[in-house]
Amino acid sequence: MCGIAGLVNLDGRPASPAILKCMTDAIAHRGPDGEGQWVDGCVGFGHRRLAVIDLTAAAHQPMLSADHRYVIAYNGEIYNYRELRAELEAEGLQFRSQSDTEVVLNALAAWGSGALARLNGMFAFALWDRHQRQLMLARDRYGVKPLYYALVGNTLAFASEQKGIIAQPGFPRQLDKEALFEYFTFQNIFTDRTLLQEVRLCPAGHYALLDPACSAPGLKFFQYWDFAFRDPSGKVDKLAYEGELDRLFRQAVNRQLVTDVELGSYLSGGMDSGSITAIAARSYPYIKTFTCGFDLNSASGLELAFDERSNAEYMSYCFKTEHYEMVLKAGDMERILPKLAWHLEEPRVGQSYPNYYAAHLASKFVKVVLSGAGGDEIFGGYPWRYYRAVVNDDFERYIDKYYQFWQRLMPNQRLREVFAPVWGEVRHVWTRDIFRDVFRHHSDSLYSPVDYINHSLYFEAKTFLHGLLLVEDKLSMAHGLESRVPFLDNDLVDFAMRCPVSLKLNNLAQVVRMNENEPGSKSSRYFERTRDGKQILRDVMARHLPESVTSALKQGFSGPDASWFKGESIDFVKRSLLDRNARIYEVLDRKALLPLVEQHMRGEANQRLLIWSLLNVEAWMKAYL
Repeated sequence: MCGIAGLVNLDGRPASPAILKCMTDAIAHRGPDGEGQWVDGCVGFGHRRLAVIDLTAAAHQPMLSADHRYVIAYNGEIYNYRELRAELEAEGLQFRSQSDTEVVLNALAAWGSGALARLNGMFAFALWDRHQRQLMLARDRYGVKPLYYALVGNTLAFASEQKGIIAQPGFPRQLDKEALFEYFTFQNIFTDRTLLQEVRLCPAGHYALLDPACSAPGLKFFQYWDFAFRDPSGKVDKLAYEGELDRLFRQAVNRQLVTDVELGSYLSGGMDSGSITAIAARSYPYIKTFTCGFDLNSASGLELAFDERSNAEYMSYCFKTEHYEMVLKAGDMERILPKLAWHLEEPRVGQSYPNYYAAHLASKFVKVVLSGAGGDEIFGGYPWRYYRAVVNDDFERYIDKYYQFWQRLMPNQRLREVFAPVWGEVRHVWTRDIFRDVFRHHSDSLYSPVDYINHSLYFEAKTFLHGLLLVEDKLSMAHGLESRVPFLDNDLVDFAMRCPVSLKLNNLAQVVRMNENEPGSKSSRYFERTRDGKQILRDVMARHLPESVTSALKQGFSGPDASWFKGESIDFVKRSLLDRNARIYEVLDRKALLPLVEQHMRGEANQRLLIWSLLNVEAWMKAYL
């Protein structure tokens, strides 16, 4: 696990080792155990190392192949690297280290881009072919590891974080207003844009090629994998599916225990992290576990259930873990926001400061931590969302309904008011088209409620999960901590994609019979009927977890911010957002926003997501512009 950076001067100028050093220094937090630079004419690679597998100098990067044809700068972990190494050795390749980096390097040399589909793990890398004078950039299937790039003038630069790219002298730092408009629609960015105008994000499941000698050099992207949720045809054998899920889940967790340093696990109190801990503890006695809770003295309503420490403590008792906890208060969010915005690089889904503190806690004791990310997205953990997907006349109506639901911060009609100062620059951005474009490689021939739900699972894996993974990477690596996600093991994901919706959502038939025209709140009744998301996972995990955990309702990892923003943190919100000189008002209309903020502070509406987003964007603008 590491940080990578590099550049290619398309006009043939020699790459500057000094600039390369600036780029790797900017991401030094990702790799505190070592650094390396490699320059060959117009090409330069940089690397910061977090040593996890093969701690010796033999695993140093950038790494050259034995024949010196290829050089790689790699960030990630491949959990089937030993099996791949055995295949490559059988083909006559020799190895100088015990690292997975060298396996990836030799696999690419032997199998070309076909190697990507065989890598079971998380990765982002740059590979330079010195014979063909060609650059390859690639990212793992799901987007666990980020990789950014920018083409400015005659230089293509890339890095694990945007900080590595903008560290180049004279790099233009301008706000991408279209990306900001997208963010304030979805509380996420679905396209490849970032909040920095010149910087783009390589898409997950893709690789790109660059030939500097080409008459019009530029990155050409190729997709090598995509999610494909499909119900099987024929009879469903529930017991057979449960048995296979149990086998694959245990295999996935055990695969990801490979390490030459100490490993721990998050233990939030929920089923996903609890399931991982239960399996890992069998192979890893007295494994260290970590929980962040919340001070609820000033919380109210639903937020009184946000602290799950008691569940985590009980599971720690059951699995005999060495358990550590941290309690967050309102002031902890205020204090960490500037540093959080700098590490996060741009706001994404949810309130992410609890993740920062959880990683901070874990990093004091271990170098590798297991995370429960992905379980909800691949096994149907958000049943109240799929209500919008079940009853539809056609694909376009489905898009309209789901798009309306995913306007998480403010609806379209209000966006025009809020973006009034720059409306002429963003008025051409049609966020419904952006939303629909997520499905551009997916069939729009849908015939049943199951088809629509599988489309919703596809959408959330491509967007919501991707945003969560970016947050997970940035905030763990901010502390030199490697975060692994067993739910995104290739074999487990392949199983989840072909697992019938009827095994994930038991009450689907009741929802299908719901009359769309009946009065009242259909969504609240839908939630009452379908609180059983991830049902097959619940049934299987009942073999490993207490019943009180597998039967509990879904609880997100979020603090009681709705209460804090109108209580203990109200002065902080006022200082940040009522200030006429706040940076956000360079692009957003203060008069349009203030009523929404004041509604929350008066207790008239819950605008916690919007207030968090405004605070985060304000901190980002101060850090990056």
